[in-house]
Amino acid sequence: MGLYAMLLQFMLAGLLVASTAVPVTAQARSGCPDHCGNVSVPFPFGIGEGCYFNASFEITCNQSAVPVQTFYGDVAVESISLNGEIRLFSVIAHHCYKKSDQSVLHNKPWFRLGQFTISDTQNKFMAIGCDTVALIQGYRGNDRYTTGCILSLCESLRVVDDSCSGVGCCQIPIPKGLENITFTLGSYINRTDVTEFNNCSYAFVVENEFTFSRKYLQGFQGETKLPMVVDWAVGDESCELAAQNKSTFLCKGNSTCDGSYNARGYRCKCEDGYQGNPYLDGCYDINECNTIANPGLHDCEKPGYCVNELGNYTCKCPKGYHGDGRKGKGCIPNQIQLVEITLGVTICSVAVVAGSAWLFMLHKKRKLIKLKEKFFKQNGGLMLQQQLAGREASSETAKIFTAEELKRATSNYDESMIVGRGGYGIVYKGILEGNNMVAIKKSKIVDQSQIVQFINEVVVLSQINHRNVVKLLGCCLEEEVPLLVYEFVANGTLFDHIHDEGKAATMPWGTRLRITAETAGVLSYLHSAASIPIIHRDVKTTNILLDDNYTAKVSDFGASRLVPVDQTQLSTMVQGTLGYLDPEYLHTSQLTEKSDVYSFGVVLVELLTGRKALAFDKPEEERSLAKYFLSSVRKGRLFDILESHLVDEENRDQIMEVAKLAMRCLEVKGEERPSMKEVAMELERLRLIEKHPWVNLGSNSEETEYLLNGKSSNSYSNGGSSNNTSCGYDSIKSHVIILPLDKGR
Repeated sequence: MGLYAMLLQFMLAGLLVASTAVPVTAQARSGCPDHCGNVSVPFPFGIGEGCYFNASFEITCNQSAVPVQTFYGDVAVESISLNGEIRLFSVIAHHCYKKSDQSVLHNKPWFRLGQFTISDTQNKFMAIGCDTVALIQGYRGNDRYTTGCILSLCESLRVVDDSCSGVGCCQIPIPKGLENITFTLGSYINRTDVTEFNNCSYAFVVENEFTFSRKYLQGFQGETKLPMVVDWAVGDESCELAAQNKSTFLCKGNSTCDGSYNARGYRCKCEDGYQGNPYLDGCYDINECNTIANPGLHDCEKPGYCVNELGNYTCKCPKGYHGDGRKGKGCIPNQIQLVEITLGVTICSVAVVAGSAWLFMLHKKRKLIKLKEKFFKQNGGLMLQQQLAGREASSETAKIFTAEELKRATSNYDESMIVGRGGYGIVYKGILEGNNMVAIKKSKIVDQSQIVQFINEVVVLSQINHRNVVKLLGCCLEEEVPLLVYEFVANGTLFDHIHDEGKAATMPWGTRLRITAETAGVLSYLHSAASIPIIHRDVKTTNILLDDNYTAKVSDFGASRLVPVDQTQLSTMVQGTLGYLDPEYLHTSQLTEKSDVYSFGVVLVELLTGRKALAFDKPEEERSLAKYFLSSVRKGRLFDILESHLVDEENRDQIMEVAKLAMRCLEVKGEERPSMKEVAMELERLRLIEKHPWVNLGSNSEETEYLLNGKSSNSYSNGGSSNNTSCGYDSIKSHVIILPLDKGR
């Protein structure tokens, strides 16, 4: 048994060391002071804005006073306890008669306690003086309450100390639920017969422990601190009603609601065996076995026999002993050897653990299979199968990734792997086996409409085979939220390169023109060449990605729509991005291919000017880029708003041609805009001219004059007269004005 005794000593020592760790619970809200001087201020009370439950629990602290003073309203505070009591220093009513000039000095103090009440079990109303009438008035709910004392005349100071029976002193109990009290004092004959030994009377509410002394008849010091007890509670409803609203119910973990309070509201208290602040973080278990922090809370014969439990404790004999373990009973050694017990327990434990592990793994595997089936249906797997059924399979079939593959690729979706956030989800960078880099789009956890958006994007992308469209590699439906896997485009968005000063300066006109031509080619393909026409519906610079060679890659088809072959427009709920949104679509909800043309026109202007589509920090006339661009052209100020480093003598004509094309794309009426096929052909033509600058595009000096000055020459005047007339916005809308190629300012 020597070895066992040594092991037991080590075990008991470990328990004693562990038991010294006492949980600490916060008394005040985080960041709020929990003391004012030597007064503890627990929540729901608090010092400072945001530290108390509501205005009824506000405490002020006078740090400049010596000593530091604590106040509830204008009344000094002695202590606050979480059992529903706050001790205040009572105010004292006085009524004094000055014989020399027959004047009376008196006051009529009052307490305003809000929903708090005077404790009827721990206070009394007391009046001191001869020839005195003292009243206390207040409210019990909505009912007014008045009572008081009438003190008989005192013949002399020969009254009995510690006795308050009506001669020189009177006291009455406080009724339940009394709040907002006022004291009134008076005298029958202005103290004519008692002035020599009692010229003042006093009235106050005070704790029951206060005793009367006849010395108070000769002078009761106003600064004397008389403690009184006020009952407090939270809310203004019963426990049953308060508990229905979980967001405002204040009774936290391991606490109960006490509705026995005499007035409005309820109180929270920790359950038996728990302690802490039930209004803040809840209550924590009292370790009855910790004899240092909680002496005398257990009756086990030895500290090592005590085993703490949640809310309680038990006395337990150590291995090799049996018995009750409590004082007077103790533990008796067993006759069976410790080795035999240990061996039996070990074998049983191993068997139980092994069996439990096998059952757990079997259960987990079955549960995982069912969960994957549930997520497959929940994430629109059946809908996706129906959408893709009967369609021609791509030569490169999209891969179905497992959840484990994508978790490994993104380091379990670590924050550092996030490369973008969109309207329909978060995009992560992922590295698959073989160091293949991909972009993984994780949809948000939302309602069924989000699933429809996800399935829509899969269906749309499955119809697209274009070098300038971000390639869909596959998807995963085994997670709670669906995922799409794309090729990774490493060079960011076109928006980043336009609006970052450092990047914008390194993107020359030729590169910008190529990007616009590639983007236009994609949209033309979607509208005209895809097996089923597709309207992107969210064309903007943040949805145009750039690879390392600055090749455009159009992305984000979550809002796109397939157009049936027998329709030219769709009636849909308006979706898109403000600043790029087609005004005709916004007003009619009729989505057409020309809606993409308008959005692409905004992208053209963004590339020309380096300005954002919407800029709320600009003057009102400059906030909408499309409107500001058209207005500037009408006023002949095109080159004033272009990005300065773009324009040179060699590309001036091309820039003016692109500006003209942008104007056509931004027509208010969709039918007056060009098709994306026309736009793409025009941009490709301009790119060819850039490669072969000897090709002459033609010139028109009169159009140049209009562009620069906002006025037409005689050749564009009505009837060919010599009077100069502005062609105006109607001319721009009807495409009569052709921007010049060979002149500029």
